[in-house]
Amino acid sequence: MRTLYCGDLRSEHIDKTVTLYGWVDRRRDHGGVVFLDLRDRKGVVQIVSDPERTPDSYPAAEQVRNEYVVKVEGRVSQRPEASLNPKLPTGEIEIYADRIEILNAVRKQMPFQVSTAEEEPVREDLRLKYRYLDLRRERMSRNLQLRHAVIKAIRRFLEDQEDFIEVETPILTRSTPEGARDYILPSRVNPGEWYALPQSPQLFKQLLMVSGFDRYYQIARCFRDEDLRADRQPEFTQLDMEMSFMGQDEIIDLNERLVCHIFKSVKNIDLPRPFPRLTYAEAMDRYGSDKPDTRYALELVDVSDILKDSGFKVFSGAIADGGQVKVLPIPGGNDAISNVRIKPGGDLFKVAAEAGAKGLAYVRVRDSGEIDTIGAIKDNLSAEQKQELLSRTGAQPGHLLLFGAGPTLTVNATLDRLRQTIAQELDLIDQAALNLLWVTDFPMFEWNADEQRLEALHHPFTAPHPDDVADLKTARAVAYDLVFNGYEIGGGSLRIYQPEIQSQVFEAIGLSEAEAQDKFGFLLEAFEYGTPPHGGIAYGLDRLVMLLAGEQSIRDAIAFPKTQQARCLLTQAPSPVDNQQLKELSVISTHKPKAAE
Repeated sequence: MRTLYCGDLRSEHIDKTVTLYGWVDRRRDHGGVVFLDLRDRKGVVQIVSDPERTPDSYPAAEQVRNEYVVKVEGRVSQRPEASLNPKLPTGEIEIYADRIEILNAVRKQMPFQVSTAEEEPVREDLRLKYRYLDLRRERMSRNLQLRHAVIKAIRRFLEDQEDFIEVETPILTRSTPEGARDYILPSRVNPGEWYALPQSPQLFKQLLMVSGFDRYYQIARCFRDEDLRADRQPEFTQLDMEMSFMGQDEIIDLNERLVCHIFKSVKNIDLPRPFPRLTYAEAMDRYGSDKPDTRYALELVDVSDILKDSGFKVFSGAIADGGQVKVLPIPGGNDAISNVRIKPGGDLFKVAAEAGAKGLAYVRVRDSGEIDTIGAIKDNLSAEQKQELLSRTGAQPGHLLLFGAGPTLTVNATLDRLRQTIAQELDLIDQAALNLLWVTDFPMFEWNADEQRLEALHHPFTAPHPDDVADLKTARAVAYDLVFNGYEIGGGSLRIYQPEIQSQVFEAIGLSEAEAQDKFGFLLEAFEYGTPPHGGIAYGLDRLVMLLAGEQSIRDAIAFPKTQQARCLLTQAPSPVDNQQLKELSVISTHKPKAAE
């Protein structure tokens, strides 16, 4: 039996005989005495095999190599003063091995080094192909143990302190419009009919509120067939919660205490409460984003009223067409950012263009405090307008002012991207800061130009603000997102629980009464049987762990992730299946592979 994990050994275990299991992280032969670093998921400890002091273990110690799996029995000893290793938690002790048993050897050349002492950069595709080896490495082992600690903290807080009950909801369900594309599966026993994998447990958790389980949570698997980014996966994990008889402020308070508990338990960090709040309108106005990173300033300034009568038609025309002109003031930008980078072909121009901007106007504030304009702007700003710009933006000598002009959505997207890019470049971000804030009062709907209809900004089960029920199409939602250093880590809302209001929302997003009954009739009927007021929230668990681990991709917070092409390089999924399997499912593939060139 294992006595302890390698990483748990300390000086208080000196003179005790222990049995350890693990992998040989590194082997060193010092003049006949063999030193092994033995590794398991808790850490590394030094093993010593001396042909004179421990002759029984020496033959095996001579044979072992990196990544051999071994069993070690020996006595814990104090390391000599000269060999103490303060970098290791086990650096004060070593194990003199009375016996080493080789449980398994390495039979092929390793595709990359696993050793904690020799860890090297490895291409991500290689890491994913040999994920079982990557998970042995210190970085990924640490990340998965952090993930476990986060989930453990969640369970203890919700169950032991707040009386939540965990309920599992179905994985095989029906396809319903929730915003993203469904993964669908054919039913063999019901030919011609299909299951969908859940995008979230949304409908089932609302039905649990109808059922009287007033505090529900689940560590839920969710599936969305959508284009991938560094912080997205086709299958992902949510902390899913729903609560009855609680208003927005009560739900936010409970969730702030939950998040504080996670940070304290996992990182020993005390977060200040309450978290700041911004309305959606404030966030978009000041930052151009509904998930602003508030670790640095660089706030946007609306100058539409100053420039609406400008002779510069790019500005005045945008405002006349219902758009906006905003400024991103950059302190020290004159010295840091050249004209070439802002003009067509420059890197900042490309950032703006990728966000939808047709151009990027700018002015500089010189040492004299005067605005220096160029090109078409030069003769079309009056002295009064220049002074108003200085006053409104708070610009000082050395400031660079970048303008966004056009439709409001494009202006916000452009300046948001520029704000993030420039903050990174100018090292304005306090990497040690932990800025959490709530964004509230989202619009109920946004316009889908492709389909020429309204669609729910969050989902169609979000409750409208009580003051806005007269016109749902322009209503605010009682919705709230939790933002952590510029990433949305959680989002929720109060829910609709009256069938007549739910029917009105379905109508607003273009569902006929028949379509609503077909897709959501079971929900509308449930609302007829005494549904309590309720609300909830869901956290992107992978994203939260990614941020706590200081990683840039959620793939480094997941044991076996997919690539950005939604492929598993380890198992080579997705893959073809036998025609017989398709026949049993009454399915035929219409895909035609591209002809080889």
